[in-house]
Amino acid sequence: MFLKKFMKIALVTTTAALVLSGCGGEKDSKGKNDVLAKIKEDKKIVFGVKYDTRLFGLKNPSTGQVEGFDIDLSKALAKEMFGNDVKPEYIEVTSKTRVGLLNNGKVDAVVATMTINEERKKEVDFTDVYFNAGQSLLVKKGSKIHGLSDLKKGTKVLAVKGSTSAVNIREKAPETTVLEFENYAEAFTALKAGKGDALTTDDSILYGMEEEDPSFELVGGTFTEEPYGIAVKKGNIQLVDALNKALKTLKDSGKYDEIKNKWIKN
Repeated sequence: MFLKKFMKIALVTTTAALVLSGCGGEKDSKGKNDVLAKIKEDKKIVFGVKYDTRLFGLKNPSTGQVEGFDIDLSKALAKEMFGNDVKPEYIEVTSKTRVGLLNNGKVDAVVATMTINEERKKEVDFTDVYFNAGQSLLVKKGSKIHGLSDLKKGTKVLAVKGSTSAVNIREKAPETTVLEFENYAEAFTALKAGKGDALTTDDSILYGMEEEDPSFELVGGTFTEEPYGIAVKKGNIQLVDALNKALKTLKDSGKYDEIKNKWIKN
């Protein structure tokens, strides 16, 4: 009898604890998802951006500041959304690290030449497209490689870890050897050192490398569509909506084109 009574009390206690725990978890979850409110409270929005991608996000060694289209666009978005009440801050991300840094709360939004695709939509939420790019090839001028059809067995193509480019090139040119690097700076350095026959990524990024060293050129046109979106942690719908509204306003006002034309000449 005593044992039955004890078990009944224990069961009730455990159930109550679970209910309370569940309620607390729901509240915490909502708190975490309300990033927009936290941004306003902290008076800062943290963007994850590239530090190694000329034209889009590149750290200037002389000033220590990161510069590019993604940087200027994110500044304009922050101002449109919050006026002068919220200050934009920046943390470096790479193609490999950006989703992890977003999901662990280190950054509020990723503006880093990130292609919207179905696989990534399972991990993060995206805004509307803010830039349309396409994958291409960068080679040394005079190279025998003029396009995808020249990527045969024995050729080496350089790409960046965690990028859609590495996946795409394996599908489009299955005979070629793909070598992956941590970031674009390392990949381009390897190409200049002759460690590969071509470097592949979005044409928008390759234009920056071509500008840096005119002895290289883009060949073969584009062979994929790469729509860039701003990524936020899954479930942060209010932040996505606010970013989309600000992006539309910038496009309608001509501010978006002003920023784009400053950086993207092609």
